[in-house]
Amino acid sequence: MSPESCIPQGMTLEAIVDLTGEMEHLNELVLLHIEKEGGFTTTDSYFSMVQPVLDLLEFEIRIRSYPDMTQKEMKLVIQDWIDEEIAERKRKKK
Repeated sequence: MSPESCIPQGMTLEAIVDLTGEMEHLNELVLLHIEKEGGFTTTDSYFSMVQPVLDLLEFEIRIRSYPDMTQKEMKLVIQDWIDEEIAERKRKKK
């Protein structure tokens, strides 16, 4: 799919993040969040830390997306949100 292709309706969050090439970038944010929380000991504790981050990203996509949005435009939405969240987490860390 080219960067100018439209994002298909009904895709999962994981599929959208993967399609836009932002999975590693999102992982960086998730790791910062886990580090801030002191790590995790079980799968349930991992998901309880990560799910709110994913929910916020999904909300951001829902409010900023529009019909016929291109892959490149979606990438910028996701990339900008992740960059803002990483910057905020790093500020709070100091």
